[in-house]
Amino acid sequence: MTSAPPRAGGEDLLVPLTRPTLGARLRGIARRYGSAALLLLALLVAWEVIVRAAHVPEYLLPAPTQVLADLKTDWLVLGPAMWVTLREVLLGFLIAAGAGIGLAVVLHLSGPLRRAMYPVLIGSQTVPIVVLAPILVILLGYGILPKLVIVALICFFPIVVNGLDGLRGVDDDFIRMMRTLDATRWGIFRRVEFPGALPSIFSGLRIAATFAAIGAVFGEWSGSNGGLGYVMLEATPNLLTSRIFAAILILTVISLVLFSLVSVAERILVPWAPARRAA
Repeated sequence: MTSAPPRAGGEDLLVPLTRPTLGARLRGIARRYGSAALLLLALLVAWEVIVRAAHVPEYLLPAPTQVLADLKTDWLVLGPAMWVTLREVLLGFLIAAGAGIGLAVVLHLSGPLRRAMYPVLIGSQTVPIVVLAPILVILLGYGILPKLVIVALICFFPIVVNGLDGLRGVDDDFIRMMRTLDATRWGIFRRVEFPGALPSIFSGLRIAATFAAIGAVFGEWSGSNGGLGYVMLEATPNLLTSRIFAAILILTVISLVLFSLVSVAERILVPWAPARRAA
């Protein structure tokens, strides 16, 4: 076995590259999310103890174990409803992402259009989506289309605003350097502005990911014959509170998974973005 040639100065050139072991990764995950997990566990235990000790009826406030039991027994109802809502969430989110990023780019490239549309865009957020939902159902029917529009409307604003802020916040020194190299307007946008704005765009996408499920439920409450929102509406007059909490749990998981997918996509597509660490 031959040894590696020595470095200048007598140091060995062969330096082992160590990768994090599974234990090190698990310890890192525990340090990052351990406090939040312990707090959540403490809240669930307190909830369970208080409900059991006070003998609270299940139709008023079910214990966490009762919610999990109902999630299992009512899966024939909750499972198909979950897929309906999940489709609305994903499609509406994708529509909002495409339209939001596209509009942010157009507003960035056109100053007069930005000055005309940006105040209108801000003002549109003063209209509650809850008010628009029944109107959209009347106009578009009881199919999936009004739900997609509602999800897209809720997710649209943070994507546009964060995308526009990211595009306008690119360092001017980079733009001046590109101009000295005779770069075209498209070249500056493609090589400097858009890549520099991607971290802000993904911040808007993460915010929108947490709102998407809310939009789907609003749409289903306004008019639907399927989805988790419809299941919750049916369960309310029948005092099936555990089923309602089970539906809320599924909606929470959908939002967390979508948020995580956006975060993973950012790590893959924007490797130069600074790592976000838990406080």
